[in-house]
Amino acid sequence: MSLSRRGVLAAGGAVGALAATAAGTGGAAAAARGSGRGRVRTGFDRLAADGYRLLRGQKVGVVTNPTGITADVQHIVDVMHPDDRVNLTAVFGPEHGFRGTAQAGGSEGRYDDPATGLPVYDTYLKSGQPLADIFTASGVDTVLFDIQDAGARFYTYIWTLYDCMEAAALAGKRLVVLDRPNPVTGRAALGPVLDPAFATFVGRREIAQAHGMTVAELALFFNAEFLHANPARLEVVTMSGWRRSDFFDDTGLPWVPPSPNMPTPETALVYSGTCLFEGTNLSEGRGTTRPFELLGAEGIDHRWAAAANALRLPGVAFREAYFAPTFSKFQGKTVGGVQVHVQDREVFDPVRTGIALLVTAKRTWSGFAWRPDNWIDKLTGNTRVRTMIDAGADTDPVVQAWQRDLSAFRAKRRRYLRYGG
Repeated sequence: MSLSRRGVLAAGGAVGALAATAAGTGGAAAAARGSGRGRVRTGFDRLAADGYRLLRGQKVGVVTNPTGITADVQHIVDVMHPDDRVNLTAVFGPEHGFRGTAQAGGSEGRYDDPATGLPVYDTYLKSGQPLADIFTASGVDTVLFDIQDAGARFYTYIWTLYDCMEAAALAGKRLVVLDRPNPVTGRAALGPVLDPAFATFVGRREIAQAHGMTVAELALFFNAEFLHANPARLEVVTMSGWRRSDFFDDTGLPWVPPSPNMPTPETALVYSGTCLFEGTNLSEGRGTTRPFELLGAEGIDHRWAAAANALRLPGVAFREAYFAPTFSKFQGKTVGGVQVHVQDREVFDPVRTGIALLVTAKRTWSGFAWRPDNWIDKLTGNTRVRTMIDAGADTDPVVQAWQRDLSAFRAKRRRYLRYGG
C-alpha cells in the first residue's frame, strides 16, 4: 500500500491507498473489532507495516512528542532511527518538547537527542518563514507529524500542525500526517467557532471549540479551507479500526499524557469545557492530580457545587471539593470548589458544562473575576461568552448564541471526515 505523491491539494482530493483502506481489511479487522483491545492501528503502525514505502529516497524529519509511540509503547523515533528502510535525520519538538520535559508555555530548545544523536529543533511559537527556515536548515525532504491531540481548539498541537503545513509549503517540503484517535470521539463538533479577530496560538483559525476531528482530518480541512492559496504538499496516513464513536479506552491503544496537565483520557473528556477557567481567577486544577476536573479558589464553599447540580446537566455531577495546588494559581493554599464527575460520557457536553460552571461560579462567589487580559476571549474565540455572562445570561442563551456559526462549521467539516461509526 502507498499514497499518491500528489497528496491532497484541495477539497475533495484523493488521500491515496492507505486512506482508502482505513475502514478495515475484511475478516482480520472484524475480528480485531470484536476483541476490543488492539483493534485500532495508528497511522504510524500502518506506515511501518508497509515497510515505510511512502518515505523511500527521502530524508525525513518528524514533529512529535512522547505520545508518538507504537502499540507496544516504543517511541517512533527510537523505532525508525535504527531501521535502514527509513532515513530519519531530524526531530522537531512542539510545546512541552520532544521528550515532554517542559511545562505549559515552554519547550526544550535546540539540542541533540542523547538516545539517538539526532538533532532536535524547537518549533514552539515559530511559524511562517522562520519555521520554514528551520525545515530548510534541517535538510529534510519530508516532514512527518505524529502527535496525540486532545480534541479541543485551544490544545496547541493542532496549531503546530497548521504552522508546519504552512512552513512546509514555503520551504518546498512534503508533509505527511500520521493519524491518531480523537480521544473524546469524533461524533460531534461543539462550542463557539473562533472569530478570526481573536486568533492566537490557542486558536489560529475558525474551528469549533471541540472540533470532533482527528489530526489527519484537520490537516485536510486546513489545507483546503485556510491554506488553499499556497497549500502544503500534504499526504495523510489514516488509522484502521477507528470509529467516530470510539472513546480512547475503546481503541486498545496505550495512553501517554500528551502534556503534563493531560494525565488521563478522562482529563481530555472535560478539557474542552473546563479549560475556560484559565481565563478566570479560579484555579483550573493545575498543580493537582486532577487538572481540569478540580476547579476552585479561596473563599468558595458548598454553594457552587449546589448551584451547578441544581442545573441537572446531562451526564455529569459536581462534588464539593477542597484542594491545595502544588504550583500555578493558589500554590500551597487550600481552596474550595468543585470536582467534575462525568457519569455518562455518551450524553455529557463538556462545552455547555464549562459555560454552566462559569455562570454558577460568578453567581455564587463574589470574588469571581476574568483574567485582566481577557484571556477568556481568546479561549472562546469571541467576546460574546464573557459579555453575556457579565450581563447575567443563563447557560442556555449563551450556548444558543453560537449555534448558527457552529452549524456552518459542521457543514464544512463533513467534507473532510474519513471515518464512519
